[in-house]
Amino acid sequence: MHEILSSYLPILIFVGLSAFIGLVLMAAPFVLAYQAPDSEKLSAYECGFNAFDDARMKFDVRFYLVAILFIIFDLEVAFLFPWAVAFGDLGWFGFWSMMVFLGVLTVGFVYEWNKGALEWD
Repeated sequence: MHEILSSYLPILIFVGLSAFIGLVLMAAPFVLAYQAPDSEKLSAYECGFNAFDDARMKFDVRFYLVAILFIIFDLEVAFLFPWAVAFGDLGWFGFWSMMVFLGVLTVGFVYEWNKGALEWD
């Protein structure tokens, strides 16, 4: 029984050290930070400009479009990593299926580019 518990000792030390470092890093700003913020730092802001109307006002569609484009291309990268890891085992079918996937995303990207969705005027 003692041998089994001693094999878990490095894990216990790692968890304890990680918890200690995490707590120190969370407590350090309260001890070391400058404690006299000015009114500009405490003012409310959103997207780099002062709030100027009701919170239920309509937002420009470009905010949503940029968010959707980010999600699309972020998912593309999320699918590329497992494909790249298993690339050797997939063969030609896996290669061409990913090329079709990337082709569809490229067509969508070119369409958005031609429509001016990436322009921020």
